[in-house]
Amino acid sequence: MSDISPSALELIGNTPLLALDRVYPGPGRILAKAEFVQPGGSVKDRAALRVLEDARESGALAPGQPVVEMTSGNMGAGLAVVCNILRHPIIVTMSEGNSPARARMLEALGAEVVLVAQVEGCPGQVSGADIDAASTRAIEIARERNAFYVDQFNNPSCVRAHEEGTGPEIWQVTGGDVDAFVAVVGTGGTFVGASRYLKRKRSGVYCVAVEPEGAEVLAGKEVAEPCHLLQGTGYGLVPPQWDPDLVDGFLAVSDEEATRFRRSLAEQEGLYVGFSSAANVCAAVKLIESGTVGRAPTVVTVLCDTGLKY
Repeated sequence: MSDISPSALELIGNTPLLALDRVYPGPGRILAKAEFVQPGGSVKDRAALRVLEDARESGALAPGQPVVEMTSGNMGAGLAVVCNILRHPIIVTMSEGNSPARARMLEALGAEVVLVAQVEGCPGQVSGADIDAASTRAIEIARERNAFYVDQFNNPSCVRAHEEGTGPEIWQVTGGDVDAFVAVVGTGGTFVGASRYLKRKRSGVYCVAVEPEGAEVLAGKEVAEPCHLLQGTGYGLVPPQWDPDLVDGFLAVSDEEATRFRRSLAEQEGLYVGFSSAANVCAAVKLIESGTVGRAPTVVTVLCDTGLKY
């Protein structure tokens, strides 16, 4: 009976590390954290749990107080899972440019969804300006309803979730046999937190930030294509908690490449994941084939979410 989990919160974290030996047979090896197996279906479950636990512990979030956040879908789902169990009403604002399946998923999880009109993006492709508009509405709702505003871009608990969770899990399962870590950047929590831990364990771990092609602001380029398929990433801005000292290299992935790898992951590995997951795997292959991290390195990346809401 000791193996019975008392709630879905115990299903967050400690995700499997999968070898993607069919999509990339070598030399070298790509290992990926299967974040989509968590109850909210994505890596954001980790941040959602940590944010709310920290806020309750500090007194910033009172029992039964509403929670509000801007989301592209994943953070909202994670928050809905945690809020349901901890008994907090959840309101999420989301750009109308995000896939309708995301709004339906959030509503199914009991969240109140407030859709915000797009500023400059297009259906299925959300820009930084669209995110700003949804964030502004979330702040307004928090004031109107005396709700706790998560503010994932600025909340240090989002980074801490990966520095104290994802990073240590990778190190433990691999026994420290990690040559590189590759992660697409949205809020930056996954990349910054995991990279910070891995580099603390061994400074030589090569950490690569992945961006959508044409929206490579972290690499110092102008935004040429604000609309892209990698929802939840590449907003055309530098995340507030970004740490450039952790970055050893940048890689860009096009919509076409992400689409191709998404199909390959489904057909060759049996993994139906989202576009950001596919971009991570594509970038890991590019890194290995460049020879930058040796002839046969072990590269770890993240399968960010399920593909069922695209």
